[in-house]
Amino acid sequence: METALYLIPVTLGETPIENVLPSYNKEVIMEIKHFIVEDIRSARRFLKKVEKNLDIDALQFYPLNKHTTPEEISNFLNPLLNGYSMGVISEAGCPAVADPGADIVAIAQRKNLKVVPLVGPSSIIMSVMGSGFNGQSFAFHGYLPVDSVDRVKKLKMLEQRVYAEDQTQLFIETPYRNAKMIEDILQNCKPQTKLCIAANITCEGEYIKTKTVKEWKGKVPNLAKIPCIFLLYR
Repeated sequence: METALYLIPVTLGETPIENVLPSYNKEVIMEIKHFIVEDIRSARRFLKKVEKNLDIDALQFYPLNKHTTPEEISNFLNPLLNGYSMGVISEAGCPAVADPGADIVAIAQRKNLKVVPLVGPSSIIMSVMGSGFNGQSFAFHGYLPVDSVDRVKKLKMLEQRVYAEDQTQLFIETPYRNAKMIEDILQNCKPQTKLCIAANITCEGEYIKTKTVKEWKGKVPNLAKIPCIFLLYR
């Protein structure tokens, strides 16, 4: 296996590994002893799910999250510089996409180190696939503002881009605020604007449905505490 920084996708929920990850990913994981991770506990759990006989205590973990200092991050790639492959693991889905892993990848690129993204589930890409919206031009905006006034302003701006640029707009919300997000969309977007709600992608109870704002009114399922992506299009 070539020495590199491997970006290792994680299942989006309790989906069986074999349903969403190629067997090659396991081969790569078994060769790596150094992992840069968003959360050590969940990373250890994922690795044991990949291979129950894996000696977790023989591995080295480097936590990369909002609390990690730039000084700490700058030293994370030392094993790679010394010839040892490293893996990057996020909480769910693909590392470095809506994820602090992008910081370490940027450093690796600046140092001219090889970066290898592995195949795995991306809720962003899969929601676009299942929506029926424009897959040639789309934009992911992460979380919208928490403040209600600012959030509505942002929603209206994104809706304008849908019509002005023929571009699909994607965003997410903290699961316990899904109901409020949907309420804001239905109250402030045009009746003919299409909304796709993609929930629990690749997991049990997967739900991907597209309707106009007008058609959604009074027919929204209970999505409390469920990971969702919201997509707007014309």
